[in-house]
Amino acid sequence: MVGVWPWRTSRTVVGAGPAAFLREAVFRLAVFLEAGVVLVISDVESTVGRVKPLVGPGSELHHEIVNCRACPRLVEWRERVAVEKRASYRDEDYWGRPITGFGDPDARIVVLGLAPAAHGANRTGRMFTGDRSGDWLFRAMHRAGLANQPGSVSADDGLELHDAWVTSAVKCAPPDNKPTPSERDECSSFLQRELDGLERMRVMICLGTFGFDAAMRFFGIRPKPKFGHGVDVQIDGGPLVLGCYHVSQQNTFTGRLTEEMLDDVFRTAVEHADR
Repeated sequence: MVGVWPWRTSRTVVGAGPAAFLREAVFRLAVFLEAGVVLVISDVESTVGRVKPLVGPGSELHHEIVNCRACPRLVEWRERVAVEKRASYRDEDYWGRPITGFGDPDARIVVLGLAPAAHGANRTGRMFTGDRSGDWLFRAMHRAGLANQPGSVSADDGLELHDAWVTSAVKCAPPDNKPTPSERDECSSFLQRELDGLERMRVMICLGTFGFDAAMRFFGIRPKPKFGHGVDVQIDGGPLVLGCYHVSQQNTFTGRLTEEMLDDVFRTAVEHADR
């Protein structure tokens, strides 16, 4: 049986104060236990007066994102990939839905990417998880003291981020890693609410031009500075935005982005956050 607590009965004394409420609650619990009924509290936040999180699992935003079907092209692609699969993952169940950000809700450092990878996050259900881009990113974050381990292969692999949040401008895997302007704009409200919920953010690391442009739109920076690795933009009354080449294989395999270059960006981010 699923019960919602607190509930009103003929014995409930409204406005009698916390002591009376507690006595009533204990009485009702005893009645249920005596009757052999298993009671499940289904609304813990309202019961104890906590505020639901603004971001992350359990939040309204998380629920809206993972259930979004606003962009037909992205929905068709993410779900087709989840059925057709890559041969090396043919025995795995793909997530095949939008991907939310994850990490420490009190993060001072936010990493903003483009979108989930078709056979990475779209498969595992967590950003930068299960692909080589994530290998580079989380190794760097581990070296910077922002992650408890250097690798990430699945959503339940024990990875924890400290003082860091990882997310993307677009929440669904796009064909050829290229969202359309309308798809980007459709997701912008999700990004807006997500970043608004990260109230302690002091630094934003933007991976690639797409993430950098999304940040400039979010902060209303005009004219938009030109993206480049190591470019920094101090937002008036806001965080420091750092440009960083994306951790895609296109950059890491060719040497355009090295681990030393990535470490330099995270070192700058941590130093700024600690000021």
